[in-house]
Formats: sequence, structure tokens, C-alpha cells
Amino acid sequence: MKIVRNALALTAVFAAIAGAASAGSVVLKSNPVDDDGRVTLGDLFEGAGAASEVVVAQRVGPSVVLEAGALQAQARQAGLDWDNPTGLRRVAVRRAAAVPVQTAAASAGQTARPAFVSAGAQVIARNDMVRVTYQVGGVNLSVMGKALRNAALGEPVAVMNTSSNRIIDAVASGPGQALAGPAADMVRANPQQFAAR
Repeated sequence: MKIVRNALALTAVFAAIAGAASAGSVVLKSNPVDDDGRVTLGDLFEGAGAASEVVVAQRVGPSVVLEAGALQAQARQAGLDWDNPTGLRRVAVRRAAAVPVQTAAASAGQTARPAFVSAGAQVIARNDMVRVTYQVGGVNLSVMGKALRNAALGEPVAVMNTSSNRIIDAVASGPGQALAGPAADMVRANPQQFAAR
């Protein structure tokens, strides 16, 4: 009986080791881009290996924003392990020819902002899908819309709410991100300080 128990324990250990070996640990690229409209795991992660050609999204315009949780699940299905160590909520992928920026994902519980975008760098292109956030008194309300013009960090951008077709006056705060309300005035007044955060 003891031999059987030891054999079962040993089998469980080998199964755990094999499972860990099959899930390749990967790191999110700092500036994910694609050049053909097909966003693959290889476009997003360093060390994607055999899963590099797995398509996770289609980019129709200059950029596409992916939800980090869904991306993590897609990577796991392809045998990759991305532990999302910084708690990102979103990841933006731009056309390879677009202005390069640091990752466009936002940490959980924080305002979405790029890490190393300089003031004057275009962060929103016309027809991009943009998340507009209204911030006041610790309350954040967000809505998705379509940018009606190009905008650099700190520049005004008109965004059409895709649900109501109303135009929202906002200020570009990062790739695929804009702010409305009092926070927008802060970004407009000092985009360089905002970019450094």
C-alpha cells in the first residue's frame, strides 16, 4: 500500500513539473506593434515561441486596445504564461509605422497613461477607438468612442460616443485614451508632466 501511495505521489509531482514546463513564461513587449492588421502573440510577447503566430485580434484602424484579462486567457490557451506582474488592464497595439510609445496599458486602479510618451507625440489617430474617462472627486466614468481627429498628448480631441453618437470634447492623455472634465484641463496645461508619470 505504501508503494502505491509513493507511486501516486511521484506521478503527481511529474504531472505538475510537466504542466509547468508546457506553459512558457512570457514578457509583454514594451511597445507592441503589428504590421499587417493581424495581432499575434508574437507581436505582443517576448519568447512566444511556437505560439508566435496565434492571432488574438484584428487591427482595423491605426491601433487596437485589448483587455489584459482576455489577453492573459488567450495566451494561456496557447500554452503561454503571462502573469501580468504590474496588474495591467489594457494593452494597445499600434500599426508598426505609427509613432512608437511605451506600453499603452494601464495599471489597475490608475488612470490610463503611457509610461514614456513625450508631449507633442501623436497618441490618437483619426478613427481610433478611444476610451474617454471623466474624472471628478475620485469618481471615474468611462465611455468608448471614435476619434474625429489626430491628437498629440495634451491636445484637444473630439470623440464621438459610439452608443449615443454625441460628440465629447476631451484631451488626449495616452494611446487610445482621453480625459474629459477637470482632469482634462490638468493634462492640457502640462502634458509633459502627465507623460512622465
